[in-house]
Amino acid sequence: MTDTQGGLRGWAAGRRGSLSRLRFTSLRLRLVVVFGLVALTAAVSASGIAYWLNREAVLTRAQDAVLRDFQQEMQNRAGALPAHPTQDELQRAAGQMAGSSQRFSVLLVGQDANGKTVYGNSGALNGFSLEDVPRSLRTAVNKRQEVSDGNKSAYHLYWQRIVDHGTPYLVAGTKVIGGGPTGYMAKSLEPEAKDLNSLAWSLGIATGLALIGSALLAQAAATTVLKPVHRLGVAARRLGEGKLDTRLRVSGTDELADLSRTFNNAAEALEKRVADMAARDDASRRFVADMSHELRTPLTAITAVTEVLEEELEFESGGIDPMIEPAVRLVVSETRRLNDLVENLMEVTRFDAGTARLVLDDVDLADQITACIDARAWLDAVELDAERGIHAQLDPRRLDVILANLIGNALKHGGSPVRVSVRIDGDDLVIAVRDHGPGIPEDVLPHVFDRFYKASASRPRSEGSGLGLSIAMENAHIHGGEITAANSPEGGAVFTLRLPRDAARLTEEGAADAGDTGGARGTEGEGA
Repeated sequence: MTDTQGGLRGWAAGRRGSLSRLRFTSLRLRLVVVFGLVALTAAVSASGIAYWLNREAVLTRAQDAVLRDFQQEMQNRAGALPAHPTQDELQRAAGQMAGSSQRFSVLLVGQDANGKTVYGNSGALNGFSLEDVPRSLRTAVNKRQEVSDGNKSAYHLYWQRIVDHGTPYLVAGTKVIGGGPTGYMAKSLEPEAKDLNSLAWSLGIATGLALIGSALLAQAAATTVLKPVHRLGVAARRLGEGKLDTRLRVSGTDELADLSRTFNNAAEALEKRVADMAARDDASRRFVADMSHELRTPLTAITAVTEVLEEELEFESGGIDPMIEPAVRLVVSETRRLNDLVENLMEVTRFDAGTARLVLDDVDLADQITACIDARAWLDAVELDAERGIHAQLDPRRLDVILANLIGNALKHGGSPVRVSVRIDGDDLVIAVRDHGPGIPEDVLPHVFDRFYKASASRPRSEGSGLGLSIAMENAHIHGGEITAANSPEGGAVFTLRLPRDAARLTEEGAADAGDTGGARGTEGEGA
């Protein structure tokens, strides 16, 4: 049963592949259609011209033979009759004329001695009659022409093709010069029509075969032309997926080979450029990391000194000269800011290098948020709406960093009270931090999580480094979560943190997916 299902899936996949290759917007189908239209136009034109030439040749040959024989019979048979023949004489002459090699029907019309019109035809009573002759032909036959140097005869031979009950006929008539009967002839052209129909069928079949042959040739040509294009498309997709070592096999000297060489040159240049950028990026990260590490040693000593100075400032007796007290306070504040900046830079470097790892533990959300607020003396400015007993597998230190950044940002740029609420949404935890400030400008919202971004360009120097929210976002991402910023309809800004309750399971699944993806990429690379 499994083999059958697999076969059906394979067949369906093959059908989908064929249909996708022949979709109406595909170059392959357009090539086949153009080839087919060109072949059809050429075949129809050639067949039409051949049919028309053969038709004229066949009909002219048959017509000339019949008219020549009829004219000869009129001279020999009808010309030998008296000026006023009897009906029997006309009947006998018509029968003799019809017995010629062309086997046509004959009708003779004359006047007897009494002036009465008499008829004689080759088919007795049911034979060829005057009503079978078109009126225009009869008028032309009986019209007397003036004799001149250019016209030696008063009467001429006229003919016309007609169709009677689906059968084509050649009808002709003439009058005996010098007095005598008028003769009409009817000859069936059905044999010639059958021959022409056979020719038309043959030309139609030839046209169909030419169309089929052109479609097959077009398919072969399209395959030959589009195969390199298809390989180029696959290579471009692989290049877009990050496989910068993708190259095309170049063969030939045509335009497609030039295109393949151009693609290889572009891919090689891109690979070199990306490698250079990656090297510079690594060097930049190493520089930031090394600089941060080098700064920690003197900062440790400076921090110790500033702590002593801060203790001196707290004495009421005034251990520090009032003249230098503002400078001391500035040094203490800036030392703390520099220390936070170095710590943030080291954290950013770990994220960029991919070395940041989770240390998971079972966390009670209400206790964790309370501890974060209490450690920073924000209890009077923050309202907590969280039920106890909501547990999750998270990294407590990184969660504390996220909460401290979001709540601290709300207190600094928003307005008190700041409200922190916790709720469960399926398998996720949702923590919302809302302030009562003026909100975030719409042009700032897309950039609040950018590194070193500050809403006021005119005040680049502030207490913050511009890294807090970006570090919070990175810590949310490493948990498999997300942070969004928006303005509340009731006023103020709202930062919403969404985290999975079991970050360990998502981390394991992400590692498994990365392993599967790496294996698939390795297989695809070998196939290339």
